[in-house]
Amino acid sequence: MIIVGLTGSIGMGKSTTAQMFVEAGVPVHDADEAVHRLYAGAAAPLIEAAFPGTVRDGVVDRNELARRVLGDSAALKQLEQIIHPLVRDDAAEFLERNRAAGTPIVVLDIPLLFESGGRVRVDKVVVVTAPADMQRERVLARPGMSEEKFEAILAKQVPDAEKRELADYVVDTGQGLEAARAAVLAIIDDLTVGKLTS
Repeated sequence: MIIVGLTGSIGMGKSTTAQMFVEAGVPVHDADEAVHRLYAGAAAPLIEAAFPGTVRDGVVDRNELARRVLGDSAALKQLEQIIHPLVRDDAAEFLERNRAAGTPIVVLDIPLLFESGGRVRVDKVVVVTAPADMQRERVLARPGMSEEKFEAILAKQVPDAEKRELADYVVDTGQGLEAARAAVLAIIDDLTVGKLTS
C-alpha cells in the first residue's frame, strides 16, 4: 500500500484536492476532520483539564480555545502535545483498516506535514499550491479571518516554495479545477503504474 501525504499552506486548495482523490476512489484521512471528531470526543476532557472553560456540553469551543492559544507558543505547544498523538492514532487505525482491505493507495491529508515531521510517515508527498495573491484572497474571504491572523498562520508554516522543492508531486489549483483534477488523476496513474511494475 502506497501512503501519500497531502499538504499545502493555508488557502492553497488542499481540501478541494483531497476531495478529488476521494472522487477518484482513493481513501483520504483528513487530519482536520479527525481533530473536529476528537474535539467532540476523546480530546475534550484532556483539553478542558489543560485549558479550563474551553469545553461546552462536552465539545471543545474552537473559538475560545483559539483565543487562549493564538500568540502563546507555550499554550500552543501544550495543545499540540494533547492533540497530535490522538490524530496519529486515528490515522494509524485508518491505515490498518485499508491495509487489511488491500487498498493500493491511501492519502493522509496533513496540513502541517513538514512542520510536524510527518514526512517519515508517508511514501510520497503531494503539495498543493497556488499563486500568493490568490492564496491571500481566498484566506481573507474566510469568516473571522484578518490580515493579522493570516500572517500569524503563515509564519508557522514552511514557505510554499520550500514545500514545492520537497514534494514528489505538485498540484497547482491556480490553474483551475479541471487542471487540478487532471493532475490528481495523473498522480494516481503514476503511482498505480509504479505499483504494478515494482
